[in-house]
Amino acid sequence: MSRPTSLHLIAWIIVGLLWLVQAPVCASATIDVYYAPEDRPIDHVVGLYAHARRYIYVSVYALTAPSVVKALVEAKRRGLDIRVITDRERLNDPKQHSAVSTLRLAGVPIKINRHDGLMHLKQVVIDDVINASGSANHTTSGNRYNDERLDVITDARLTAKAREKFLAMWNDLTRFEVWTE
Repeated sequence: MSRPTSLHLIAWIIVGLLWLVQAPVCASATIDVYYAPEDRPIDHVVGLYAHARRYIYVSVYALTAPSVVKALVEAKRRGLDIRVITDRERLNDPKQHSAVSTLRLAGVPIKINRHDGLMHLKQVVIDDVINASGSANHTTSGNRYNDERLDVITDARLTAKAREKFLAMWNDLTRFEVWTE
């Protein structure tokens, strides 16, 4: 068996240092997990919206819960930057159409997908600090009846990545367009 060379030792030291540099990022994140129906995840989302101070970026397939619409309208009235991306086909649902129309009338810009696939992402980004994702749409049934999951992540690095994804979608004029009814 050959002895490790100094090059092998240097490589192992670099791998170890890289692990140490990345470890605190994971250690600093907090993740709260809510399951529907028992934890009523959308109620937690509404609470997050009430405490937002600068912006709320929402990308969600279905948005029909009156409490969510109300919380977003109130946040807009407080002067926050509110933006919503949703799926164009969901607008055929009268509840979805009504909810999104209410937001638009309150001054919230809405974008919908132009591409053939679903805009099925369920993600919220708040104030560069919090992002939430999971299977839960912003619907009453997703809160009270369905088996759903919502992960609320507090971590600046992970939230920055979620914000970058949202803004990339928002600025993609090929795949998304402004909804004007």
